[in-house]
Amino acid sequence: MKKFTLLILLPMILVGCTSGMEDLHDFIERQKTIKIPPIDPLPQVKPHEVFEYNAFDLRDPFSNDLEIAEEEQNQVINNDYEEGMGPDLERRKEFLESFPLDSLTMVGTYAQDDEFWGLVVDPEGTIHPVSVGNYIGHNHGKIIEIRETEIKINEWLNDGLGAWREREAAIALKEE
Repeated sequence: MKKFTLLILLPMILVGCTSGMEDLHDFIERQKTIKIPPIDPLPQVKPHEVFEYNAFDLRDPFSNDLEIAEEEQNQVINNDYEEGMGPDLERRKEFLESFPLDSLTMVGTYAQDDEFWGLVVDPEGTIHPVSVGNYIGHNHGKIIEIRETEIKINEWLNDGLGAWREREAAIALKEE
């Protein structure tokens, strides 16, 4: 039985070992006949241009003398202002200070006990009564006067250098 199996397997193994390399040789010969384009030459290397720094008498661009000059300028600016100039940063914020001034609208006024009150609508549509002395807007705005057609406000703006500047603003009556 072993001889019979060996006789059947031997021709199968020999068939797998036959030389089937002719197609590979043909492929190689075809590839050898294809012309290869020439390789582009390397680009010319340009020599590096040398720069000579001759501005020794000018300010050093890597020094921090500008920061020192800004600090000195801030000290001068802060010394020009009186002590206590600016908003009271310790006081408790009022509700209308959580909205920017341009998002608030004056819709009317009313008088009570010889005092004018303004009616202001916030962006959510709620009407709030305000009087002189109330605070309004993001910039520490204090209401200084209420008229029939407008509410006048004094705001405090930080100039970015540590000093406070006061400016006037107003909310005009919304006409329908």
